[in-house]
Amino acid sequence: MADLYHMLDEAEASFITMLERFAAEKLAPKAAATDESGAFVHAQLDGLAETGMMGANLPEKWGGADISAQALTAHYLASDSILIGGDDDLRARYLPDAATGAKLGAFGLTEPTAGSDPADIKTRATREGDGWRVKGRKCFISNGGVADFVVIYAVTDPAARHRGISAFVVDKGTSGFTPGRAENTMGLRGGHVWELDLDLWLPESQRLGAEGTGFRTAMTVLDNGRLEVAAMCIGIARAALTAATDWAKTRIISGEPLAAKQGIRWMLADMALDLRASELLALEAARLRQDGARFSEAASMAKLHASEMAHRVTDKAIQIHGGYGFTRDFPLERHARDVRMMRIYEGSSEIQRNIIAGHLLAA
Repeated sequence: MADLYHMLDEAEASFITMLERFAAEKLAPKAAATDESGAFVHAQLDGLAETGMMGANLPEKWGGADISAQALTAHYLASDSILIGGDDDLRARYLPDAATGAKLGAFGLTEPTAGSDPADIKTRATREGDGWRVKGRKCFISNGGVADFVVIYAVTDPAARHRGISAFVVDKGTSGFTPGRAENTMGLRGGHVWELDLDLWLPESQRLGAEGTGFRTAMTVLDNGRLEVAAMCIGIARAALTAATDWAKTRIISGEPLAAKQGIRWMLADMALDLRASELLALEAARLRQDGARFSEAASMAKLHASEMAHRVTDKAIQIHGGYGFTRDFPLERHARDVRMMRIYEGSSEIQRNIIAGHLLAA
């Protein structure tokens, strides 16, 4: 990444350098133990809050760093929802605490029968008194069981399809908000996902924006989230490439290092090329977003390429390590498990291809 810093401004490059150091010194040493125990990453989030990362997606007005770096997807999806779809009252009540890490957010869109097509969600919000009765079930909600607030998307006008979806902010502890079990996932084990059962009443003040604007908010937020997924994939792939390169230099077979073998050298070259393409796609999408230009197609391209690239790179890294790469003594098997989800959430690879094709055919 260092040789791409010329594409960032001074503040961005400085922020990323600080985060790289924090990740190497504070996060990486805990990664294997977190994966083994499956414990939620409370301590790591506290540390990230101290760096300013919890609010990196938010403007300074709302307590954020106003820097384009992205991670912490579930929290950002929630705070982005309020930033994009809410009024200043909601922003003032939630975003400053979200920026400091005092409040953790979650994004409640996915349901058992509505994943790739949010227009199919079944959760309903109906007017009741001077507020709303929200009833339904969400699933695979990252942070859902521990978040201080969850942005819930629900249908307020079934006849209007996607134009009949609205968003609401639900505080932890609200009567009728019941987190179910956390899923036992194969990877990303420190970031838990929950089922949420909903049968609750909310005042009008908890609705996010005008009635029927939820779908538009969610789609804009997911464009942001796809950039965050691309960034995670790039980080994991870079770690895998570094491990494979170091191994090739030091692993001696038949009296010479693996790096002396042409087949290994070509694998490393392909991995580096694949990674660089993802980095450039992600930086292009991030720059379009920062400039206020349309970036939906670019975000889908970045997410699609990076998520599939990370699979290819981690798989090659395991192959270069041979049997050692398949053991739990090395982090590569964890990287392989973690990246598998990247081709599913924030819109599967198939959905990204549909989005890209839609832009192409509409031109």
